Amino acid sequence: MGKTKTGIQKRKSLTSRMLRSTVMTCVVMAVIAMIIGMSIYGSGLEQEYITRAYGLAEKAGYSVLHGQPRTQGLAAEVMRIYNSLTPEQRLKAVSDDPAERAEYRSYYASINTQLQTGEIYDVLYHMINNYVIGVDYVYLGMYDQENNRLVYIMDPDRDQGDRRMPGDWDEVSASEASGFMNWDGQGKLYNISRTERDGWLCTAGFPIQYEKGVTSCFCLVDVKLSNVTAGLNDYAIKVGLPLLAATALLAWIVSRRMNRQVARPINAIASAAQRYAQDRRAGSGVTDHFSALNIHTGDELENLSVTMAEMEQQLTQHEEHITRITAEKERINSELSMASRIQASMLPYTFPAFPDRKEFDIYAAMDPAREVGGDFYDFFMIDGDHLGIVIADVSGKGVPAALYMMITMNIIRSHALLDDSPAKVLAYTNTALCSNNRMEMFVTAWVGVLEISTGRLVASSAGHEFPVVYHASVGQCELLKGKNGFVLGGIENARYKEYSLTLQQGDKLFIYTDGVPEATDSSQELFGTERMLASLNRAGGASPRETLETVRADVDAFVGEAEQFDDLTMLCLEYKGPQAQ
Repeated sequence: MGKTKTGIQKRKSLTSRMLRSTVMTCVVMAVIAMIIGMSIYGSGLEQEYITRAYGLAEKAGYSVLHGQPRTQGLAAEVMRIYNSLTPEQRLKAVSDDPAERAEYRSYYASINTQLQTGEIYDVLYHMINNYVIGVDYVYLGMYDQENNRLVYIMDPDRDQGDRRMPGDWDEVSASEASGFMNWDGQGKLYNISRTERDGWLCTAGFPIQYEKGVTSCFCLVDVKLSNVTAGLNDYAIKVGLPLLAATALLAWIVSRRMNRQVARPINAIASAAQRYAQDRRAGSGVTDHFSALNIHTGDELENLSVTMAEMEQQLTQHEEHITRITAEKERINSELSMASRIQASMLPYTFPAFPDRKEFDIYAAMDPAREVGGDFYDFFMIDGDHLGIVIADVSGKGVPAALYMMITMNIIRSHALLDDSPAKVLAYTNTALCSNNRMEMFVTAWVGVLEISTGRLVASSAGHEFPVVYHASVGQCELLKGKNGFVLGGIENARYKEYSLTLQQGDKLFIYTDGVPEATDSSQELFGTERMLASLNRAGGASPRETLETVRADVDAFVGEAEQFDDLTMLCLEYKGPQAQ
């Protein structure tokens, strides 16, 4: 099957398929009706022939019984001679050799002579022939049940070639021989069987009994069931042609009705759907493809057209809503991108940060979980011999945390530049944040001041992560678990304590936010402090920038495809000593 320009695959017409289905259904129904009718008619016709045959057999039998009593002696004599013959002699009756058949009939010569010259023959002949009306054969016979044979007693057939002489026999079925010989007198006595001479044949019989319970012979009537076939053919002609005409008329009526009530509405809905898709691609503003169909079938197809019209209106409204949302989202994304650039520009981003100072090297990086983050770092020269270092983490994420971060960063920097100690800087910042903290946000922060000439570092922490110092002399990292104050913005009048340490030549200070140890993989396992220390030890005496790149690579490898759920900020300071001037 080919495809149209719209890409829809061509298929067979629904109308033609419905027409074929309707015609086939009507034809099948007509054939079934014809078969049922012929079965009923054939069965009735068969019963009619059986009844006719049995009635004639009964009448002819009574006539023989009361009109020719000598038949008893005739039948007895035939069966006496038959029973006296050997099986080989009996078989001569059906031999292909005419001489053997003549020899078999010679055994009954006295009977045949008697039939030809005596009164009994003429009486039986005319008596039985009177009943050959509407049937094929009427004759007298007796069954040899042991050998399943019918032995003829008297056959008045006018055709000399088909006439059976006394003692002649034909093979019959065991059911026929047993049924006739053991009949209990109830119902009709008949048997239907197939013969070589006449095809399907119905044989009806009446037992002739001169003594009660002793059957001398049977008056038998044969009817060829080919008459039934002829009757069925006649029935098929008389009934089949009108039935065929009625079937054609019914198929035409049903097809027109199905086409009007089913095919046309479905094709209309399909065409409307195709036009809807084309107009959508073309950007047309038409929104009444389905409502204009005006289908009133009063069934599911009408419900479908109404539903499709409602769906079209809802889709149009949804698309307009999506368009507005998309435009708004693009605007917000644009503003967030600008906010991200502004936030990044507020942090020191030029490295090397102090190219004229050889006593130390510093590098920092921040990677927000969203467009903007709540983490920040800062470093600045307080005077010629003191370097201020800050790292902080605002609770929450996104724009609120970023705004709070900018406020906190400005407060800390302004107080640190006044040559205040780290503890005082945190105390001042806490007071400022607590004075107007309606959003109840808080900040963890670490502030340190490095005396460049001596390597002495004074620091204070407000609930922040413990810093790490790499001792170049031993090549190992140490987690500095000093005293930690309460978070900024949590409670008023909080006090913060300081601690100090002296950095030796080649030592490095590593500070970070909780996004590093709390980085989580897909199985919800944390990166942890131990892995962080191992990564720092592996970086060893590398430069601050290389150290952060090593830690970040290890974090990324651990997290894998899992989503980054928190801001990740790191800062590394390497102290090279005053002699590095």
